[in-house]
Amino acid sequence: MIIDAKKLIIGRLASFAAKRALLGEKVDVVNCEYAVITGSRKVVLAKYKERLRRGTPEHGPFNVKREDRFMRRVIRGMLPYTQPKGRAAFDKVMCHIGVPKKFEGEELQTIKSADIIKTQSLKYVTVKEVCKFLGKKE
Repeated sequence: MIIDAKKLIIGRLASFAAKRALLGEKVDVVNCEYAVITGSRKVVLAKYKERLRRGTPEHGPFNVKREDRFMRRVIRGMLPYTQPKGRAAFDKVMCHIGVPKKFEGEELQTIKSADIIKTQSLKYVTVKEVCKFLGKKE
């Protein structure tokens, strides 16, 4: 299954992908940088700024700054990754920045229930903006 993450809410997308992976299906998420996090820009970025401030660089917690790794980490949070079935499911999930060449001719699916249009609030931040704020190098 190949999911196009453009304009999809990151949490709903992650729970859908996690459920499919637990059922044994291979899940590829493309265009991860265009997934969205709902909430005002100020509040969302303050949350991630607090996460950056916590801990030490040597001992963690470690923060991911690439969009594909960011999305994969969110999906991991929806899985029981400390158990063997969760680790096996997590191995079936891959996230990509943009659309790789091997998926160009194939049909990309979207999730209607995770679309940003379904929300009442029009405030959101893209994953690309959050990763840039966290210090992603171009």
